[in-house]
Amino acid sequence: MANCQVGVSIHAATDQASCPLDWRLFLPESWDQDAERRRAAHLPEAVAQQVAPPPGGGVDPAPGYRARRSSLQELVVAAGSSAAKTVAWREGSRGKLRSRFVALRVHPAGIKLRRAVAGGELPVRWLLAEWPADQPEPVKYWLASLPDDTPLVELVRLAKLRWRIEHDYRELKDGLGLDHFEGRSFGGWHHHMTLVSVAHAFVTLQRLDPKPAAPA
Repeated sequence: MANCQVGVSIHAATDQASCPLDWRLFLPESWDQDAERRRAAHLPEAVAQQVAPPPGGGVDPAPGYRARRSSLQELVVAAGSSAAKTVAWREGSRGKLRSRFVALRVHPAGIKLRRAVAGGELPVRWLLAEWPADQPEPVKYWLASLPDDTPLVELVRLAKLRWRIEHDYRELKDGLGLDHFEGRSFGGWHHHMTLVSVAHAFVTLQRLDPKPAAPA
């Protein structure tokens, strides 16, 4: 947003429509111990970084991975371009949209993430990568918590629903005032986001609702 406030959102999305359901305001970890700043922003005491402190007097222990951690790119490139399959996901203005994709089952890594989950073990997730035939390496990546028997075409369809979310943000900003908030309070930001989301839901329902026939 224009005044450097950063939020993340969760949206319900289908091929026909989408709408934001929930918002969270991003706060740097430095805010956890800054009482004056928290008080000025009316930040509730319960709001803080949800990561447990490291044991042993504040010294990070070694992650203890059995193998060296790999980047998303390294994992997909190691699978090879031969693992990529062509998938079409929807009709575009110039015909079917299609590209090549690689889907792998992976264990996400990261010491902070491991501390944030019960037992310290991150579950296996889908890693989906788009690797066009004319590119030397993948160009886009997604992580998904979908079941391990999810077909590739469904993974791609859901990943590509991002275009609906991008459409939401254009409408939220250009027509509904998402980025007009200039306040500095935690409650005020969430109040503004709630009102904008309700307005967006109303507009979306109106757009989807078939208009009744005019009376004779």
